[in-house]
Amino acid sequence: MYSGKYVFAQVMDHVPWQVFRHCVTRYDGDHNVKNFSCADQFRCFAFAQLTWRESLRDIEACLRAQSSKLYHLGFRCNRISRNTMSNANSVRDWRIYADFAQHLIGIARDLYVDDKFAGIEELDTVYALDSTTIDLCLSVFPWAPFRSTKAAIKLHTVLDLRGAIPTFIFISDGKMHDVKILDQLAFEPGAFYVMDRGYLDFDRLAKMDEAGCFFVTRAKSNMKSQRRYSRPVDRATGLICDQTIILTGFYSSQGFERPLRRIKFNDPDTGKVLVFLTNNFSLSAVSITRLYKYRWQIELFFKWIKNHLRIKSFFGHSENAVKAQIWSAVCIYLVIAIIKKRLEIKASLYEILQILSLTLFEKTHLLYMFQEISDPNNAYDEFNQLKLFD
Repeated sequence: MYSGKYVFAQVMDHVPWQVFRHCVTRYDGDHNVKNFSCADQFRCFAFAQLTWRESLRDIEACLRAQSSKLYHLGFRCNRISRNTMSNANSVRDWRIYADFAQHLIGIARDLYVDDKFAGIEELDTVYALDSTTIDLCLSVFPWAPFRSTKAAIKLHTVLDLRGAIPTFIFISDGKMHDVKILDQLAFEPGAFYVMDRGYLDFDRLAKMDEAGCFFVTRAKSNMKSQRRYSRPVDRATGLICDQTIILTGFYSSQGFERPLRRIKFNDPDTGKVLVFLTNNFSLSAVSITRLYKYRWQIELFFKWIKNHLRIKSFFGHSENAVKAQIWSAVCIYLVIAIIKKRLEIKASLYEILQILSLTLFEKTHLLYMFQEISDPNNAYDEFNQLKLFD
């Protein structure tokens, strides 16, 4: 029988604590702190995310019930209090967790660097760019205005499609338009950025083109353009046309003066005709359409974190508390992704979270919990069964 560390402590062993301490020191997170350090705060966040706790009172009750195990779980405070957690969430800089998440992103991307895209093996780096809105109550969160009677925050995310690793996250109020996030991105030369029509701004797309990266997006119905050249296409694949165009609209032509590639595609699944725009002329038209289909991975990512992590209801009402909770959730997501790759676990992230939520206080080796075990009810000796018919 395994008699080592608790499962929660084993999960926390994959956290680079030295880097975390550097992030804490950078923002004076433990200044004048006697008992409840930033490391203990992060462990409380991790416990809440992994076990789906509903409130600070819920966290307090569960951890106090396991008070004899707190030291062995990694906590260095003897007693967990919701007032102490609430004060820490409001006061300690959320950028501690934001900077720490950036380091975890680097670790995760190195682990998933060998993953390939099915059907588009020649591509190395593909990002999906999108945002998701989290609705809030205006009277409780007045710092995040959205509409006259509603508050909200937006998570602007750049997702590395190799391993579904978020490489950039920006948290804004609900009023910020999606396209403005392009002004804050440092574009990677040679990479592909896949976006929907909300990011169709030709001035900003021109800056992406000048940076040496490629974009794939959809055209709007009122876009004015002129065809310069048409390439032959195989209509059996759903392609309608593959053209080189120049923009003829007054503002669009001033924003993007170079030629663009327009691909019209009839989606066989929905029957809709989609028009794609890209500045890449080397990939085949079929690969461009398939590349845009991969953009759906970021929608699945948003759905996954909203369903399985605590980012829709919050433990505090201040802006600092909300951002600290969101960034800590991103850190936990990355830690689980790192564990999955390091231990070569075949189970999905959802299955890993479900198993961890029930086994954090057990002393079982992480790797053994995810090994496939045959059903003992099916392991019977057929020769000991009575024969009804000869």
